[in-house]
Amino acid sequence: MRLIRRLHLYLGCFFAPLLLFYVATGWYQTFNPHRTKGLGEAEGWMGKLRSVHVDQIYPRPGVVRYAAPKVFRVLVALMALAFILTVLLGVILAFRSLRQKWLVALFLLLGGLLPMLILWAGQR
Repeated sequence: MRLIRRLHLYLGCFFAPLLLFYVATGWYQTFNPHRTKGLGEAEGWMGKLRSVHVDQIYPRPGVVRYAAPKVFRVLVALMALAFILTVLLGVILAFRSLRQKWLVALFLLLGGLLPMLILWAGQR
């Protein structure tokens, strides 16, 4: 059980920066739906899920109108804030539950730097 908790701690700290990045950019994308595709043009189930993320509607065949997404946007904002808070609380718990705090800091640093390094290397 100790191994599982420690693995969970390290994996959580490693992925926390990337998860925060995706939650924050997803939140931004929800509130800034500027794109070239028309409203409700999504095809396939994944495209429809993207439409929920961007347009706050689930596209139906033959129905192209802007549903009232304000309540859904409030839900998305609350979800994003709760997720960010949960991740931050998890990081605090990680620092409090381990004597070697430098390991938690190391995995947080690696989890933040590795995605940037991969993106940078992909541009070469």
